[in-house]
Amino acid sequence: MTDITERIKELAGHTYGLWGRQNAWKTPLLITDAEGVYFIDHTGKRYLDFSSQLMCSNLGHKNKVVIEAIIRQAEKLPYVVPVFVTEILLEAVDALRSVFPPELSKFLLTNSGAAANEAALKMVRQFQFPSYKVISRYHSYHGATAGCQAFTGDPRRWYSELARTVVDGVVFAPDCYCYRCPFGSAYPECNVQCARYLDYVIREEGNVAAVIVEPVVGTNGRMVPPPEYYPILRQICDQHNVLLISDEVMSGFFRTGKAFAIEHWNVLPDIITTAKGASAAYTPVAITATTEKIADFFEEEVFSHGHTFSYHALTAAGIPAAVSEHVKLMATGLPQKASEHLRTGLYALADRHICIGDVRGIGHFWALEIVKNRTTREPFDTKAHKFSGKTLMTSRISGDAMQNGLYVSPWYDTLIISPPLIITLEQIDEAIAILDKSLKIADKEAVETDVAACRSCEYAGSL
Repeated sequence: MTDITERIKELAGHTYGLWGRQNAWKTPLLITDAEGVYFIDHTGKRYLDFSSQLMCSNLGHKNKVVIEAIIRQAEKLPYVVPVFVTEILLEAVDALRSVFPPELSKFLLTNSGAAANEAALKMVRQFQFPSYKVISRYHSYHGATAGCQAFTGDPRRWYSELARTVVDGVVFAPDCYCYRCPFGSAYPECNVQCARYLDYVIREEGNVAAVIVEPVVGTNGRMVPPPEYYPILRQICDQHNVLLISDEVMSGFFRTGKAFAIEHWNVLPDIITTAKGASAAYTPVAITATTEKIADFFEEEVFSHGHTFSYHALTAAGIPAAVSEHVKLMATGLPQKASEHLRTGLYALADRHICIGDVRGIGHFWALEIVKNRTTREPFDTKAHKFSGKTLMTSRISGDAMQNGLYVSPWYDTLIISPPLIITLEQIDEAIAILDKSLKIADKEAVETDVAACRSCEYAGSL
């Protein structure tokens, strides 16, 4: 054991830890195996994966159908230069066409959600020239590249700005954040002002090429807009000849109960970007899908974009198998039953724990917002605390849960509840029981009030 610990420390000394100070990357946990909704460390300890790793292991671990598809392709043809095509690419595109809206029928395959969004940025700026501005929202994350960091709202953008690497022409708009409405209103009396305000922003800014949204916000809160939000936004975009980009990197591939989250609002975007669930994280693959209108533009215009690993045969091999497995799984009805059971369990936690200020989500995509005071909605931590070096309350809760065999990813203000779609009702109960104990850490430092936790997504039932 000592030998392996020293080897881990040596590894950490020769690699960069992600999204943080390097003094926190000293003895990362060594994972040696995983199956179903569990993964195992080098000591043999088992953990229930309640966040699908980085919200990407939709089908859980060791899905044999997907693994065998990748093995077959590895044995046959792992890679060719992307000026050629492969048989598996033909299959992958057919699989994508079976789940994407038929109006979005032209695809670019690349290797990460950031790369998919970077491609979308290039497309809209070239298509809309001379308009070039992109409107994003403050509670958003779109990727780690310079372009994607520029239209990311969360605190990771601050460091890209400090390094002067971000691109210009990005404008941020208020979120549909009902628990902390930026307009101080409440739904439905608010008249969905957060959507209507975009009309004002576009008129005042001018030269707006596109609006990019996560239909259900991912890392930054799992915020579910009310039924009117996206129809209003689509109407505003059409009125001003602005393109709508739907970033489905986290919310795509049935994470919210539909193939793509935007479908809950019966709205068609001009571009969908997605990754993670496209192969259920078995291969690093991402997709940028556009309408024929955008595709036709590039018939005579140069599409100046590409990567060495675009259309990579081995990464594409995960797509047909993953799509098929997703469709079969949804047909069993298990995810639908599990998502309702999860919803009930999270609401029950909120009834027992005064540290839970808000419960929101849809499908297998939920947030528990942790607060110090339900009455005032005072948080334990804010954006500014994320990289301050302070130990966050959400990290303390998730750390305790990890000690007790439950992996749940924390952000500065929320716990990310996003289990694999294969999770059973019994496994949800197992996870809820562990989380029930860990939440007591925050309860001890929260203010006792008579105010109940919010359920700001309850209108999602009408979607």
